[in-house]
Amino acid sequence: MGRSAVRITADTNLLVRAAVVDDRLQASIAADVLRDAEIVAVPLPALCEFVWVLLRGYGRNVGEIAAAIRHLAARANVSLDQPAVDAGLALLEAGGDFADGVIAFDGRRLRGSVFTSFDRRAVELIAATGAETQLLPTM
Repeated sequence: MGRSAVRITADTNLLVRAAVVDDRLQASIAADVLRDAEIVAVPLPALCEFVWVLLRGYGRNVGEIAAAIRHLAARANVSLDQPAVDAGLALLEAGGDFADGVIAFDGRRLRGSVFTSFDRRAVELIAATGAETQLLPTM
């Protein structure tokens, strides 16, 4: 089947079905849709949910998840925010949360200069990238 003129926005469940193949029919449909669309727009919230679902719901390891995201990002018809994805993957692979990496990156783009959180681990990992951080007290 060739590329169709449709430009889709991929929901998390479409990405999950294609990645985990836990339902053969839905996985096949998801793969066809991802392959055949002219453009597959992948919003950052969908990727944040994708990571969370694969980690928590399916028990996938960080390496598998990072490989799945990189495989998706490498597709010619996929449109995503690559610098933000790279920031998320860097934090994920350093032992942190993908979403925290995306949040810190996007915050800097929006002119926020200090990543501020109650999450000690997130603050430590983001500080290790050279970003300015602030850990709030939990008293």
